[in-house]
Amino acid sequence: MYVTERAIVLVQRFLQSYGPSSIKRLLWDREFASTKWDFIDHTEGDCVYENLEKYARNGSILDLGCGPGNTANELVPAAYQHYVGVDISEEALAKARRRTVQTGRESKNVFVQGDFVTYTPMEKFDVILFRESMYHVPMGKVKYTLDRLSCYLKEDGVFIVRMYTADGNTGGKEKPRPNAMIRIMETEFEVVEKRRYDGERHPHVLVLRPRHRH
Repeated sequence: MYVTERAIVLVQRFLQSYGPSSIKRLLWDREFASTKWDFIDHTEGDCVYENLEKYARNGSILDLGCGPGNTANELVPAAYQHYVGVDISEEALAKARRRTVQTGRESKNVFVQGDFVTYTPMEKFDVILFRESMYHVPMGKVKYTLDRLSCYLKEDGVFIVRMYTADGNTGGKEKPRPNAMIRIMETEFEVVEKRRYDGERHPHVLVLRPRHRH
């Protein structure tokens, strides 16, 4: 029974990341409609915020895979003027919109339902953020995805990528796939900053810029 259940979980995780958009939306909506992801609702003081404040410079942020609106509603208001959050789950976005009303940021925050892997922005941004969402990009499309989005960065704009490379369930054992993703990004893009923070699973934050601009 355990093997069967484990196989089902693995298939679901695969579909949530790499399946057709309609399937991904169905699966993520079901999870966000439950209480499964309630534990991520409060991430005040997260290490990514100091980086966003530094590079957004009271400008604009595109948050790909924004979930229930943590970044949009926890980041200090003075850090940005305009925010667009994109997520596959309408259930997650409904929570994000409710939180935006509660924080009084309706004039600053916009949320769009869509698959961020194929999403085409309507404007340029100071920061394009991947906060725990780069995992859902196929390994072979990491460079392609960032290349495609590069033209939606302003002249001095940057990508900010936050991700874990260690497994909290195995005593901090390093995970090969996210480490491989980081190597691709470091090889193909200019690394403006890179830092590994203390805390649970020691998150990485990378600040990247397209090389062709220099």
